[in-house]
Amino acid sequence: MEVNALTWIITIAVIAGFFIFDFYAHVRTPHAPSIKESAWWSLFYVALACVFGVFLWFTWGEPGDPHAHGVEFFTGYVTEKALSVDNLFIFALIMGTFKVPREYQQKVLLIGIALALVFRGIFIAFGAAAIEAWSDVFYIFGIWLLWTAYTVVRDELSDQPARDPSDMKLIKVLNKAVPVADDYSGDKLLVRRLGKRAVTPLLVCLVAIGMTDLMFALDSIPAIYGITQEPYIVFTTNAFALLGLRQMYFLLDGLLDRLVYLPYGLGIILAFIGVKLVLHALHENGLPFINGGEPVLNAPEVETVVSLIVIVGVLAVTVVASLVKSKHDAAKESAAADSAVESAARD
Repeated sequence: MEVNALTWIITIAVIAGFFIFDFYAHVRTPHAPSIKESAWWSLFYVALACVFGVFLWFTWGEPGDPHAHGVEFFTGYVTEKALSVDNLFIFALIMGTFKVPREYQQKVLLIGIALALVFRGIFIAFGAAAIEAWSDVFYIFGIWLLWTAYTVVRDELSDQPARDPSDMKLIKVLNKAVPVADDYSGDKLLVRRLGKRAVTPLLVCLVAIGMTDLMFALDSIPAIYGITQEPYIVFTTNAFALLGLRQMYFLLDGLLDRLVYLPYGLGIILAFIGVKLVLHALHENGLPFINGGEPVLNAPEVETVVSLIVIVGVLAVTVVASLVKSKHDAAKESAAADSAVESAARD
């Protein structure tokens, strides 16, 4: 397989086609999707990603490792999908803050995710250019991921209330710069009030989701570059992870609060990839204050297969542990409620 301009054009056209299909098939007519609908389409997009990964497995490799890029794709896809699930916590918070009616949430999510993919494409291009121009940028990527991992765990341990999305500077500027309608007008983004154009709260929510995902890209792009340096795989893993995100939002609705240990798992994964990036940077070292500017060839390298095993293992443990804890807490609450009822009855 050769990744040339035609390959990129076909890939982008197909992915754009799926977004357009998604809009006309599911989003154009406002409705709240059922669990069954969300489950089937989530499964479809996961299966689609797996088919694409198998295609890469058999058609694109390296000398001595014919399946190299297939393994990189699956590792990157699992990582990006896990990070995308973390996005859903914030999406749910934003939807709740702006009180978006459930039947209109699909439109906000789909447009926000499409914009997010465009922004990530730009970040991917800049990342590829930075790596090509200065290989020591891996040090920066690695340190950034280690810092992000620390902040994720720190914020989770501090148990601070989540920041109100309406306090974002961009949202405040938008509220001052243009008139914002007081209520929703169906799923419209723009309305006319007293002869003047005004944006609806739906558009404000869309901007909040787009900007939030842009911030998440600052973590996910360095993370995927820690798995592969192929821009094509970096882009396609992000695209496939985002494609089914709208359906996953409704599928996991109500389950997100039960994944109490997921942030810790994501912190471990980000830290692991951060260490891997720093080790890779040592192998290509050009910084004069490290080993005299020479590569540190005896630094260990983490194979992609090992990365896949670690990432899947951490996710499996954190999800199972989360569900067990949630079930245990629910049982304790139920027992406490029964005890309170019995006590009241005796009195």
